[in-house]
Amino acid sequence: MKRISIFGLAALMTLGLASCGNSQSQKAAEASSLGAPEASATIAKNVSPDQFQQLIKAKSNGIILDVRTPQEVAQGAISGHIAMNFYDPNFREQLKTLDKNKPVMVYCKVGGRSGNTMQLLKGMGFKEVYNLSGGIMAWQRQGLPIK
Repeated sequence: MKRISIFGLAALMTLGLASCGNSQSQKAAEASSLGAPEASATIAKNVSPDQFQQLIKAKSNGIILDVRTPQEVAQGAISGHIAMNFYDPNFREQLKTLDKNKPVMVYCKVGGRSGNTMQLLKGMGFKEVYNLSGGIMAWQRQGLPIK
């Protein structure tokens, strides 16, 4: 009797999973046919200090986002930055003021907060987000300029 119950339960689970998979595939096909953007169109990438500097030059309409504290920013920052304190209670609201269609080059001190911010921005629908690996510390070790 136990074997029949286990077999029956396994069969029901298989059918349930199969129907979920079909539902997901159908929804994806519907979204594609309606011209909905795909998640894969978003760029969210960690880059080296040299690549970050090249992006700043190449994407002159982009946003250079510094997510350090005001005390950290006062010690020096990348020219042209916009400062938004990662620890500010309104941080997410501040991010919403940025243009989602402009490339965002984000950095912090060593890359942790900016990496988290990159993922937040990606989840918010930003099209292009680049995180400075190693943060401004790596930038400075490369001898790149700060103001």
